[in-house]
Amino acid sequence: MLTPAELWEATGRYGITELFKLDDRAGRHYVLPLTHEETFAFHAREIQSYKELPQLWYHFQTKDRDEPRPRSGLIRVREFIMKDSYSFDRDEVGLDESFRKHGGAYWKIFERCGLEFYEVAAESGIMGGSGSRDFLAPAGSGENTLVTCENGDFAADIEVAQTVPRRPDVPGATRAARGGRDARDDHDRGARRAPLDRPGATSKAMPVVKRDGALVLALIRGDDRLDEMKMLAALGSDFRPATDEEIRAAFGADPGSIGPIGFHGEVIADETLGEGQYVAGANRTGVHLRGVEAGRDYQPRFADLRAAKEDDTCPGCGGRLHFQTAIEIGHIFKLDTVYSAPLGATFLDEDGTEKPLVMGSYGIGPGRVMAAIVEQSHDEQGIVWPRSVAPYDVHVVALPGVEEQALEAATVLDAAGLSVLLDDRDARAGEKFADADLIGLPTRITVGKKTVEDGAVDVRDRATGEEHRVAIASLGEAF
Repeated sequence: MLTPAELWEATGRYGITELFKLDDRAGRHYVLPLTHEETFAFHAREIQSYKELPQLWYHFQTKDRDEPRPRSGLIRVREFIMKDSYSFDRDEVGLDESFRKHGGAYWKIFERCGLEFYEVAAESGIMGGSGSRDFLAPAGSGENTLVTCENGDFAADIEVAQTVPRRPDVPGATRAARGGRDARDDHDRGARRAPLDRPGATSKAMPVVKRDGALVLALIRGDDRLDEMKMLAALGSDFRPATDEEIRAAFGADPGSIGPIGFHGEVIADETLGEGQYVAGANRTGVHLRGVEAGRDYQPRFADLRAAKEDDTCPGCGGRLHFQTAIEIGHIFKLDTVYSAPLGATFLDEDGTEKPLVMGSYGIGPGRVMAAIVEQSHDEQGIVWPRSVAPYDVHVVALPGVEEQALEAATVLDAAGLSVLLDDRDARAGEKFADADLIGLPTRITVGKKTVEDGAVDVRDRATGEEHRVAIASLGEAF
């Protein structure tokens, strides 16, 4: 769906890297949307009064994403179909109700699909708004990581998982870092060595540049990894890593020797750095300071920046955590007025005031759902489709010489309201059986030479392998 670029410019999302942008012959700018919040908010300007609310609109629509590295089959592609719905309410109370109803509907949908899944807190990312929930299906392949507690009382996407880290091995307290000797001097003089070989005792500097060009210093513990989605949430802006030249200009030192003391820009420190003293770069090439303490030596803004790790524990019960690869099959968002306000989607409330519509956005990726089902329901021979979502109910395999009886069996099944895939190819029996297992329909019916004698066929359950013989005339009753 070709969309005017000015809608995306109005909401501030035109700069998204993955957005396909193009011009027509007159030089007008357009977008191939990867999501349709702008489009729906624009059309929602037709809503005039609170008496018309709430409303719920939906569509199945092709999306496009300028993906640098398409991969993982249906999971990360440049063109895909989404089921999107959008709610329009007069206030936050109405949005809460629409959000709750969509969450309940998604539970029913995914349960009917036969999926194992978890509803978890999630990062809203480029969508914005006040909150979102993710639906993750554990799978052998996928782009998300699901974090769960062994005791079943915690589940989260790793991008927002706030877990309890292992306590760092830090040295005893020292005087203020400004007045003490630096780690290099200590080491050169043979004195007590600063714990540079103990990552948990260091603070790691991660300078980034926001969309507006401001350089921000992010700090995490040396044994942790920065989570980009958490950093995005903390900054409230897209960002990129600072270049070596930008680092030298801002800190006066090479990368690897920079730290918060003496830096005049914004510093965001992970919450784990709120207590204790750590080794940090001295903003002199090759030099580090020990005993650096947040609040005393520098004044950061604290946020959850670290990615959860295998040796973390559950924040609820202290139990062990499990990390599983997962596929995101659905995502629901509270958008609030992020799109309605800049696009002028307003209504006249009961008190006569004009207010922006309060929006929600709710998406399911049918291709991702299909991929998750296959990942969870397969064996060495192929797919094992749950009956509720199988492309056909029954796979009728006709062995050579009994094509007429196979057609009769398929006709009986069709009359009973079942969808039938009839394999009457001129191929070997082994090839047909292998293909039937690979396709994975819930039931395979084999029509062979014995059928000519007794008028019966072999009915095999794909999931269990159980097989029994049923008369063709009674096939409809067997289901």
